[in-house]
Amino acid sequence: MGVWFPKGTRMLVLSRKRNEQIVIADKIIVTIVDIRGDKVRLGIEAPAEVPVHRREVYEALHRQEDMASTPATGVEGT
Repeated sequence: MGVWFPKGTRMLVLSRKRNEQIVIADKIIVTIVDIRGDKVRLGIEAPAEVPVHRREVYEALHRQEDMASTPATGVEGT
């Protein structure tokens, strides 16, 4: 599966070391908590009204929303 970005967005690629941070829109702070082999642990500080999900959780939530909003294709009983 390819990487999906909303239309008009781009990816900024940054190098960070342990305990360094990235600030997004003055409201979200991403901290590199730990690096072990090929895994990076991130700490994310965001306002409560900003949803933060791992990509696979985000996609699963949207699949559920899509299924809930799609009309059933079965034939109604008589």
